[in-house]
Amino acid sequence: MSWIRRAAFAALLAAPWLAMAGPAAAQAQPPANWYPSRYGADDQLGAMNLLTPQKVLEAVRLVTRGQVYRLGVPVGRETPAFPPRNAAVTVLMPDQHGGATVPSENRMSYVDDMFTGWLGVGSQLDSFAHLGIDNVFYNGNRAQDFVRTTGVTRLGIEGIPPMVTRGVLVDMARARGKPMLEEGEVITADDLRAAMRDQGVTVRQGDVILIHTGWVELLERDPARFGKGEPGIDNGAAEFLVGLGVVAVGADTWGVEAVPFQNPNRVWEGHQTLLAKNGVHILEVMDTRALARDQATEFLFVLGQPLLKGAVQAMINPVAIR
Repeated sequence: MSWIRRAAFAALLAAPWLAMAGPAAAQAQPPANWYPSRYGADDQLGAMNLLTPQKVLEAVRLVTRGQVYRLGVPVGRETPAFPPRNAAVTVLMPDQHGGATVPSENRMSYVDDMFTGWLGVGSQLDSFAHLGIDNVFYNGNRAQDFVRTTGVTRLGIEGIPPMVTRGVLVDMARARGKPMLEEGEVITADDLRAAMRDQGVTVRQGDVILIHTGWVELLERDPARFGKGEPGIDNGAAEFLVGLGVVAVGADTWGVEAVPFQNPNRVWEGHQTLLAKNGVHILEVMDTRALARDQATEFLFVLGQPLLKGAVQAMINPVAIR
C-alpha cells in the first residue's frame, strides 16, 4: 500500500461519519409507506421506466458539435475509496516465464490482467441493491430474500438498461463564485433552484442531472482530503430532484451527499431517498471539470455499464456528447 493510499485510507477511517452505528442511529424506524413502487410491486427499473424512445431521440438532437467528454476517472491502486474498498490490476504473461513464448512457429506472446478489488471505487454506478432502509431496499425487497454472497438475485447491475438520455449540469462552484466547495458544504433544494435559474438549466422528466462542486480536482492533488469529506446535497435536495423526474443524480464527489453530515445520527439519507424510496440511480466521482469549463448545461448522456451479474455497483465511464 503506497503512502497515498495509506494517507487516504487513514483519513477515511478517521472520518466522524464512520462511527454511526450507535443506538441513536439504530433507533430511527422510517414508516414503510414508500413501497410498492408507483411502477408496480414487481418493478426493478425505478425511474428508468421514464427512458422512452422519444426521450432518446430528444437527447440525440442535442448533438450538434460532435464534442465528447469523458466523465469517468482512471482507477488504480492509489484511488481513495470508501473503506475498506480498494482496487488493483495485476498484469501477467501466463506460462511465458523468462521471456518464453507460447509454443508456436510465429512465437506468439500475450499479456493478461487480473482485477482484484471492490466495484465501488472511482467513477461508479449504484444499483438499487446498494443501500436501503432497515434491510429493506427498493420496492420493498428485503435483504434476507435477495442478498447472497454469490450476488444479489434482484436489483443487480446487470438488470439496469443502458442510460441514453438528456443530461444537464448544474455548476454549484460557479454559483457560489469559487473554484471548489468545501467539505461538509451543503447544497439545498433552494440552492439548486437558484443555480438552475441563473445558469439557464431546465430539468425534464427522464434526465440525468450532474452537480459540479470542483471537489474532483482533489482526487489527484490531495487524495487524503478528497476521501475525508465532501460537499454535496442534503436530503431535501434529493427529494427536490426526485420531484423533477430524473433517472439518475451524479456529482464529482465520492458520495454525492455532504460529509460530515449535518445530523450525525442520520447518515446517507439522500441515498435512501434516491435509491430505496424512489428508484433513482446515483453516479459518483463524475469528472465534470470539462463540462463546467465549457459551461455545457445540456448534452447527450450515454452509459452502458458492465453487466456483472449479481453486483450492486459498477465502475463506469459514461460520456457526454454535444
